[in-house]
Amino acid sequence: MTKLTVVAALLIAAGSLTDTMAEGYQVNTLSAKQNGMGHTGVAQKLGAESMIFNPAGMAHMDRIIDFSGSVTGIFANASATLPDGSKYTTDNNPSTPLSFNLGFSIYKNLKGGVSFYTPYGSGINWGTNWPGAVFSQSVKLQTFTIQPTLALRILPNLSVGAGAMMTWGTVNLDKGLVPGNSFAALLSMAGQQWNPSDTPASINLKGKAGVTVGVNVGLMWDISSKVTVGASFRSQMNMKVKKGTAAVSYANELSQAMLQQRLNILDEANFAASMPCAAVWNLGVAYRPTSRLLLAFDAQLTQWSAYKNLDIEFLSESLKPYDQHIAKNYRNSMTYKIGGQYSITERFDVRLGLMVDTTPVRDDHYNPETPGMTRVSPSVGFSFSPIKNFSIDAALLYVAGCGADGKSVTTTDLLTQKPAVFTANYQVSAWNPSLGVSVRF
Repeated sequence: MTKLTVVAALLIAAGSLTDTMAEGYQVNTLSAKQNGMGHTGVAQKLGAESMIFNPAGMAHMDRIIDFSGSVTGIFANASATLPDGSKYTTDNNPSTPLSFNLGFSIYKNLKGGVSFYTPYGSGINWGTNWPGAVFSQSVKLQTFTIQPTLALRILPNLSVGAGAMMTWGTVNLDKGLVPGNSFAALLSMAGQQWNPSDTPASINLKGKAGVTVGVNVGLMWDISSKVTVGASFRSQMNMKVKKGTAAVSYANELSQAMLQQRLNILDEANFAASMPCAAVWNLGVAYRPTSRLLLAFDAQLTQWSAYKNLDIEFLSESLKPYDQHIAKNYRNSMTYKIGGQYSITERFDVRLGLMVDTTPVRDDHYNPETPGMTRVSPSVGFSFSPIKNFSIDAALLYVAGCGADGKSVTTTDLLTQKPAVFTANYQVSAWNPSLGVSVRF
């Protein structure tokens, strides 16, 4: 195995590490209350929660203190069906996106606040031994944002708001380095046996992205007493892993004895990588036909076209000739949201919603690490106020993937140095229950 081939494998693995941020991991479950309405909120006056959806909405807050907090459990499953009919499913641990929002009144027309939330965060676990292990075994991604915000009511029916997003995160990825069937063929020539479904060697990649800063700005206008429109913009942020680390593990002593000499360069490799967290544009309208009924529609454009290349630089001077700029060429994607809320009593509200999220991934960049496809997500929810100024919020959102059939990805087999193609039909689904509380004084 040549040094170049081994380094190429690390490049593929490092590319997988940062790709998890780019596709399928933008969190649209940041409010237990709004999840029940399809995660709408750009044109709604949500108090402190408006800092996430549209900072301008917080200017309409009519309380001295407004606090809300929520957590969502993401119970996701993915499956890959191979051309021979065999089917493999993930065994994922639940992930828990959360948000906490504290708003306060400075003057009658000026409000301030701070939010803490997780704009990206999920995971996938295909297991150590499966035919697609060289593309993905497991991924865990966590990102966190603190956003201080100010909102100003310029006119009785017009407001603006702006927040500074300070974001950081971590990624932990495992993937196979050597296909089991290739290793079995290698051992058979030496008169030894190996189960082709077992992965002989794997790599763990860890990276921490330092704090990067962006802005979240918005505008809200009451066209009439019944109709409100809103617009918001979250700027692009460049997440940078300054020193990723790699560690190789082996299935047993046999695979270690056969492969360690060839793969030891991976244990010594540190790398830096960067990629954009794409800019997001939101436009929404809210309509209140009666005092008890609220209807809302949001459209969200995520500018994934900014993710043209994955840039990787090795920290070791001996590996500098292998710095890479890997083409990704993602496309912009749209998310459409619709929701409704009805107040049955002064203390009890019910909600319905629907969200349609289109994928930014092109067919020629498909990978089981993040099975990309358009997703349709219906939701239900309610709020109950057992006492004045206190609300318990709950929602359930179901994510149904529309399927992705016959998707292929190609890599280089480290042992044979020939192209290795993996083709599968994919499905994804998830149950996302949310629970939150709101306190206002």
